[in-house]
Amino acid sequence: MKKILSLLVVATLVLGMVNIFAVAEDTTPVAAAGSVYYLNFKPEQATQWDELAKTYTDATGVPVTVVTAASGTYEDTLRSEIEKTEAPTLFQVNGPVGLKTWKEYCLDLKDSAIYADLKSDDFALVEDEKVLGIAYVIETYGIIYNKTLLAKYCALDGAVIADASEINNFATLKAVAEDIQARKDEVGVLGAFASAGMDSSSDWRFKTHLANLPIYYEYKADGIGTTDAIKGTYLENYKNIWDLYITNATCEPTMLGAKTGEDAASEFALSEAVFYQNGTWAYGDATAEGITNEELGMLPIYIGAEGEENQGLCTGSENYWVVNNKASQENIDATLAFLEWVITSDEGRDMIANQMGFVTPFKSFDDGYVAHNALLDDAAAYIADGKTSVSWNFPTIPSEIWKNNLGNALLEYAQGTGEWAAVETAFVDGWASEVAAAQ
Repeated sequence: MKKILSLLVVATLVLGMVNIFAVAEDTTPVAAAGSVYYLNFKPEQATQWDELAKTYTDATGVPVTVVTAASGTYEDTLRSEIEKTEAPTLFQVNGPVGLKTWKEYCLDLKDSAIYADLKSDDFALVEDEKVLGIAYVIETYGIIYNKTLLAKYCALDGAVIADASEINNFATLKAVAEDIQARKDEVGVLGAFASAGMDSSSDWRFKTHLANLPIYYEYKADGIGTTDAIKGTYLENYKNIWDLYITNATCEPTMLGAKTGEDAASEFALSEAVFYQNGTWAYGDATAEGITNEELGMLPIYIGAEGEENQGLCTGSENYWVVNNKASQENIDATLAFLEWVITSDEGRDMIANQMGFVTPFKSFDDGYVAHNALLDDAAAYIADGKTSVSWNFPTIPSEIWKNNLGNALLEYAQGTGEWAAVETAFVDGWASEVAAAQ
């Protein structure tokens, strides 16, 4: 009996150990098939995307690689990476023109979770009933300003305005900027505007975002949404705002070729300039050196167009997620699962809304994940006041070559080595030639 009891005890212990190991084995995460490679367009959010990728990999075992292209090099980087054996499974296009280039790589997303969660087809690139791209962030840009510095100027004897709210057209903006420049020592700045740097990290602010204004007003006047032949109706207005930027700044126009986006961000963050053209994505840079949320505001970019007193900020998106349909099925499935997690999990939504500061077009973010800061709140306030937002029409620009040629002409003009006529030629003739080349 003793032997039998001993054997029973041993058997019981063995079975117990087997059950313990079975339970342990059941709870061990199993690495899912497939992997994700995201080619990120936005350098300012590179660190957050890396963190988010690690969080997902730690939780699921699915490898997620994020590569961030240097500013101004995304298309070139994508062209290089897409030919590799381990090509991006997730990348982005900037709108209809970008879609034309990459359409053959675009998976139809109509059955995806991210499309099901989209608030409106206004935020999707739809062609032939296929959903080929989905916007993941709605952004706003204008002229960011330092409220403390502008208030200091307004308190000076003979100031052009008494309050920032009086700046609602180009004439007033010009008068204020030129007076600040003339009295910069009294205000305690190096210039009214931060430097309009024209290297690749900064020139997009002017050859693309600033160029959107004359495109927008021409489209609006002609009742169109795109064109194969831009007329340049508002190029004199474009010249006026460019002149204002480069002659009332922290540096001489001849120095702009060597100035970077980091220079401009630093000048503003260090309170060396009152005004700084950029967007909601620049909030972190703007507050990097001690400027508080309460000190930040954003004005529309006024160019002297009729009725601009009712103009709001420039709001839209050029950031559309595309899933590479040439990836393996397991990598496609892994990528779609990762995107679903990004827009539905607490970790993903917190990173997107609160850490990156993105306003998204997804319904899942309405429940406690709505981004807020001074710049985002100003954007909402202009809409609430009934101001007409300036749409993002620059995704209809025919090519990167057009942008680069325009940027070169702007720089030559600023440096005094070229005439404004070259800017007009790059804008109008360049548009037609690039459309023809694309066709």
